[in-house]
Amino acid sequence: MKNTIAIVGRPNVGKSTLFNRLVGQRKAIMDDESGVTRDRHYGYGEWIGKYYTVIDTGGYVHNSDDIFEGEINKQVKLAIDEADVVLFMVDAMAGVHGLDEEFASVLRRYQGKKPIYVVANKADTNARIHSAGEFYALGVGDGEIFPISSASGSGTGDLLDAVVSHFEEEGVEDPDLGVPKIAVVGRPNVGKSSFVNLLLGTDRSIVTDIAGTTRDSIQARYNAFGNEFILVDTAGLRRKTKVHEDVEFYSVLRSIRALEEADVCVVMLDATRGIEAQDVNIIGLADKNRKGIVILVNKWDLIENKETNTAKEFQEKIYEKIAPIAYPPIIFTSVLTKQRVHKAIETAIDVYNNKRRKIPTSQLNEVMLKEIEKYPPPATKGKMVRIKYVTQLPTHNPVFAFFCNLPQYVKESYVRYLENRLREHFDFTGVPIGIIFRKK
Repeated sequence: MKNTIAIVGRPNVGKSTLFNRLVGQRKAIMDDESGVTRDRHYGYGEWIGKYYTVIDTGGYVHNSDDIFEGEINKQVKLAIDEADVVLFMVDAMAGVHGLDEEFASVLRRYQGKKPIYVVANKADTNARIHSAGEFYALGVGDGEIFPISSASGSGTGDLLDAVVSHFEEEGVEDPDLGVPKIAVVGRPNVGKSSFVNLLLGTDRSIVTDIAGTTRDSIQARYNAFGNEFILVDTAGLRRKTKVHEDVEFYSVLRSIRALEEADVCVVMLDATRGIEAQDVNIIGLADKNRKGIVILVNKWDLIENKETNTAKEFQEKIYEKIAPIAYPPIIFTSVLTKQRVHKAIETAIDVYNNKRRKIPTSQLNEVMLKEIEKYPPPATKGKMVRIKYVTQLPTHNPVFAFFCNLPQYVKESYVRYLENRLREHFDFTGVPIGIIFRKK
């Protein structure tokens, strides 16, 4: 990626607040609890006609035994390697901290290889602006210390002037615009991050056995089967009653937003637990938002004594629980053994293409009017409904308008009949279909 800025530093200095300011929206979760940001988080912004990518990172901690902090440090180093300009964030209110000195020694390896700016955050009084000079003692950065307040935005203009001076090209406004999005959603600890990391071949998301490791929605570009997509790893969606801390509440909101913004949702289930109430809720939410859906049953390798019909019976149970939703394909996979992982993404791509499928009106009428003739709408109150013709509307999802004399008398059972016939003749696997009746 061209024109990339990485924001790094110890925990709780305000990196996510600056990230949100640079991208112009609240994309990263912010909280006073340290370690809220765990994965690398990407956003896009613009300054004086130059577009850039910003990477938010978790707080760097040296020699920690904490399982998350070790992984966070790995993410920070990956972000620095990826960046064109590094913003080393420190806290003007707290002054020089032991962890700042340790981080500075890491950054010295990059000195001279890429521009590094020391950004003294929380400098919202004159006294703090003047005292920001103490950070020169860290011996890192390109000469100038930038005192800013990422909460109010003061000083960020001067900082961005300096940063974009290193960008030769204007960059792209939002490289993700118009690129299809596949969101991987599900309950906590079903294997979403492991699945995304396996596809990408890099550790974009931190993976541990602890449920709730992913807190924000993480996006990454992915190229497969001749198509470019954005893969979105999301925090696990659990029942509201189980959401205790603020951070987790916002994680759940972000996951729901990622689902709402996606084109296709890959809903992951845990084979060892079967389909649970929360899985049904997630599938229902994706259906309600008219998303393409692929159901991925992970950890299939852990199901012992499998017989010929085991998968078929499991599949039937899923369809029974999510009824009347019957259109999502179901794939049995194991991220651990890499079984059918690429089949899952190939299916998601097929579902995306099905979602965009446009059936010519002539073909639609030729097929559907024969089906209607075979089984006409039943009479209601002695009134005969006559369907004259059908057309597909120019919408994001497949919606079909049936023109008839008495639209108000068409029964729900007949709507289901028409949907089944449409699915039988045209491939809309994984996609919700809309059917409306108009007076003609």
